[in-house]
Amino acid sequence: MKIGRVYLVGAGPGDPGLITVKGLECLRQADVIVYDRLVNKNLLAHAKAGAEMIFVGKGPKGHAIKQGEINALLVQKAKEGNDVVRLKGGDPFVYGRGGEEAEALVEAGVPFEVVPGVTSATAVPAYAGIPVTHRGLTSSLAIITGHEDPEKEGSLLPWDKVAGMGTIVFLMGMDNLSTIVEELIKHGRPSSSPIALIRWGATPQQQTLEGTLADIVKKADEVGFAPPVVGVVGDVVKLREKLRWYDNKPLFGKRVLVTRSRKQASALSALLAQEGAEPVELPTIEIKAIEENLPLREAIGHIDKYHWLIFTSVNGVEAFFKALKDTGKDVRALARVRTCAIGPATADAIKDQGLGVDLMPEDYLAEGILQAFGKKEIKGTRFLLPRAEGAREALAEGLRKLGAEVEEVSAYRAVSPRQSRDAPLKMLLRGEIDIVTFTSSSTASNLAQMLNGRLEALEKPLIACIGPITASTVQKLGLRVDVTASKHTVPGLVKALKEAVSANG
Repeated sequence: MKIGRVYLVGAGPGDPGLITVKGLECLRQADVIVYDRLVNKNLLAHAKAGAEMIFVGKGPKGHAIKQGEINALLVQKAKEGNDVVRLKGGDPFVYGRGGEEAEALVEAGVPFEVVPGVTSATAVPAYAGIPVTHRGLTSSLAIITGHEDPEKEGSLLPWDKVAGMGTIVFLMGMDNLSTIVEELIKHGRPSSSPIALIRWGATPQQQTLEGTLADIVKKADEVGFAPPVVGVVGDVVKLREKLRWYDNKPLFGKRVLVTRSRKQASALSALLAQEGAEPVELPTIEIKAIEENLPLREAIGHIDKYHWLIFTSVNGVEAFFKALKDTGKDVRALARVRTCAIGPATADAIKDQGLGVDLMPEDYLAEGILQAFGKKEIKGTRFLLPRAEGAREALAEGLRKLGAEVEEVSAYRAVSPRQSRDAPLKMLLRGEIDIVTFTSSSTASNLAQMLNGRLEALEKPLIACIGPITASTVQKLGLRVDVTASKHTVPGLVKALKEAVSANG
């Protein structure tokens, strides 16, 4: 049997965007992924369908599996013919024991590659606003482990040399913090030297504790500072207040529940993460095609009879053009039909299909479309509205009142997800969510159903709605609405959230 290859891949610390391009490529192609505790779990979503996931995490209170067993596991999976990614936090060769794993692979005759990662030794201080070198302060850097092999006699660290370095970064050192401080002072480092401890670096839970060698142990004990922590000693710590850029973002540290469908959640999650928030995805709707959709097919069959085609969602665009393709037609069939998009996201989806957009209202609502057409003479004009099953009647009725002929067809269904995600729901019930976002009425109604009467879970978080229609639905559920976006788009919702959080401190 063909032996597979093992890729020792550094995932970088915290922020999933810090993985390298090559690391991501390996992840997408792997048959087996063996991953650590500090790897951002969002990276696992890039795995191909059917890839085997094996957790081998190590923590302060114990290991899921011993290092020797990990080595044997990598050899076994590769010899079964699998391409294996050993996904490690930070860099595999910087205190990641990647060297030991590579040795085991060589001894077993298993081919391997090393894909370096962004090490937490430099990235975590950077996310705290601390450059590990600075021409005006220091040009030397020492990276040390605070957790040496317990089976060794004494320490292999040359403390007399380490203490004299301009910047000292130590990893895995919280349990031995007092010893590290004592050794540095004992070997000549002034007790007044600045030090920063950075917990859960490069994540929305990042915390930074500053002090000096003289008082940092006491400060850490008082607040219960616990691993994972990266420590930085040196004058560069003084630059933090001036250079901090990550933990002062507008939504930093806020846990935000994203209730959109799984497919569409990523756009909102990405914008929230850019502003420092931690998106927690709990899809409350699932977009389903309508099987054997004869009304939509018939409408497409005589598409030439319509003057206008109105799309009120990206989902409607995707469903319509799939049906168009399934009937053997393409955009040329729409040459005589003008198109209207309810907003910019829908307009972009239309343009992605190779079709132009003739009208987009200033207000991204059905009422905005009616206002735009109210300025035109549309008596006798024929409209086709492909949209969600059970959508509001306001648009169709309003167009008819203006004298238009309107045919509505259900293009898709928005249903409750078949598979619920228990972990995000439990976070909401435990009061661990700061903000809940709703991007449609159905996301709000379906979340209420998922809570099964426990609506008190929505009393504490800030509730933000994409527009007034969604806000009205939330209020009908007996809930308050804290934020309603003035521009009814995903970027508009995030902007409104930033303003609200800033205004309320």
